[in-house]
Amino acid sequence: MVKLSEVKINIATAIAAAFGFVIALVWKEIIVGLFALGGLTINDIQDGMGAAIAVVAGIIITIVCVIGIMYITKWGGIEKK
Repeated sequence: MVKLSEVKINIATAIAAAFGFVIALVWKEIIVGLFALGGLTINDIQDGMGAAIAVVAGIIITIVCVIGIMYITKWGGIEKK
């Protein structure tokens, strides 16, 4: 029989991974936009202000997701080994 604590750990691990995926997607877009700003047309960041806004948004989303990962890890009982 599956223990509730095991289910909780698996759910917490999946949610933490999802937060990490969101962080990766945001930074991917920022990096691609910065390349475009440098002349490699890959994305829609058009100027320095757009780049700054993208970086600030990336940092804020990263902080929120890291806090979410920490909370979910604690909730799920995932311990450091």
